[in-house]
Amino acid sequence: MDAGSWKIRDASARDAEACAAIYAPYVTDTAISFESEPPSVAEMAERIAAATRTHAWLVLEHAGTIVGYAYGGPFKSRAAYRWSCEVSVYLDAGRRRAGGGRALYRALLDRLAERGFRTAVAGMTLPNEASTGLHHAMGFEPVGTCRRIGWKHGAWRDVAWMQRSLTPSEEPPVELR
Repeated sequence: MDAGSWKIRDASARDAEACAAIYAPYVTDTAISFESEPPSVAEMAERIAAATRTHAWLVLEHAGTIVGYAYGGPFKSRAAYRWSCEVSVYLDAGRRRAGGGRALYRALLDRLAERGFRTAVAGMTLPNEASTGLHHAMGFEPVGTCRRIGWKHGAWRDVAWMQRSLTPSEEPPVELR
């Protein structure tokens, strides 16, 4: 997959089917997602709409086909967390380790910073060398691991948490729109 042939753009409801298809194997075949049933196309469209209202959801296209996506959403619901967000990236199985995840995250993190968010947080089920490697490469630092926090595919799973600053500013935050 040649990086010159990628296109990253804002997602819309019309991308829900492709995003749902990319995500489904993560739900059914791995412990990477703690969901037990893949979301329907309608549910994925609702997720895209919610993310784009307050944060961001981007898709990666290659030769006119969506091959990955990344999004940000609220980290926690309490007011003090409103300048922090949780981020995720998913790529089609055949497109991993080709630079698409980095490209999506660069664009997503820039967009979230433009919107006034200060900190990005990501959780990943362990073991997951590809995800931990990507997050390290993108400047995320480990902040803790929740041991045996989820049960999936017949085993207890740990979740590692990483975070990174989106802006070096120490100034008080501006109220988000």
